[in-house]
Amino acid sequence: MDSHARNPGIALDPAMFEGHAVNRSATERRAATLGTRRSLKKQHQAAWLVNAVRLIDLTTLAGDDTAGRVARLCAKARHPLAPHIVAGLGLGDRRLTTGAVCVYPTMVPHAVRALDGSGIPVASVATGFPAGLMPLHLRLEEIRWAVDQGADEIDIVITREHVLKHDWHALYDEVAAMREACGAAHLKAILATGDLQTLRNVHAASMVAMQAGADFIKTSTGKEGVNATLPVSLVMVRALRDYGAATGHRVGFKPAGGIKSAKDALTWQILMREELGRDWVNPDLFRFGASSMLGDIERQLDHHVTGRYAASSRHALA
Repeated sequence: MDSHARNPGIALDPAMFEGHAVNRSATERRAATLGTRRSLKKQHQAAWLVNAVRLIDLTTLAGDDTAGRVARLCAKARHPLAPHIVAGLGLGDRRLTTGAVCVYPTMVPHAVRALDGSGIPVASVATGFPAGLMPLHLRLEEIRWAVDQGADEIDIVITREHVLKHDWHALYDEVAAMREACGAAHLKAILATGDLQTLRNVHAASMVAMQAGADFIKTSTGKEGVNATLPVSLVMVRALRDYGAATGHRVGFKPAGGIKSAKDALTWQILMREELGRDWVNPDLFRFGASSMLGDIERQLDHHVTGRYAASSRHALA
């Protein structure tokens, strides 16, 4: 995440989002065309799938996570594609890893050890993930603890009530305090869009999080009833574009939750490419929060190389 200056944030400016209308029907129509406007075949599809691997925050957020599971996931992050696929694609000695490994705070030390020397960032969820309903001082302490353990990126969750009540000052102050607690670690603000009720709320929450200094805005925890969707993502991406045009600061985007297939990987990259340009299909500005998606990408690339589909068990994550 070091190829551009971090978003320093700006003073809270409600004029950038209050009164901003979002046409749901038009948003849904535009989102529905993303998977149909471009046809990626053969080597072009393979190239986009290889790029998608670079964008994955390979994630385990289970109650029964162990040091062993995290170590196996980190091994997959270091070598996400089987050797015969790498050779068949002609990648040779080119270094290919996932964008990061994302875990709970207590798993951070295990991930740091397993990824030592790889250059792969360790991301940690924090702030009472996934609900975020803890006193603010405890959420800030959790951020500081995860950073002290070696986390390079922190995925925070906002208080949804602030959005639902349109208490933008409270939301701004909360995210700004979390950004300060992160120090040098990058902050990804999870908006939990499935809980925000309206697309206008999604747009406003996106703007406030960016104004407060978020380095990324992220759709979901993956634990809501509705997680990442293309219409919600389109609203957030256009908020990114508007914020950048107004301030000159670039902020990243991370869809998460329910993104499982190679087809999803292609569609979301098309969204970023068409709405924001080529810079936003790189890991410093775009990530997928996913785990099972990597298995399907590897399966599709195996088919591209060999001409046949392998059993899914041959592409286990860990």
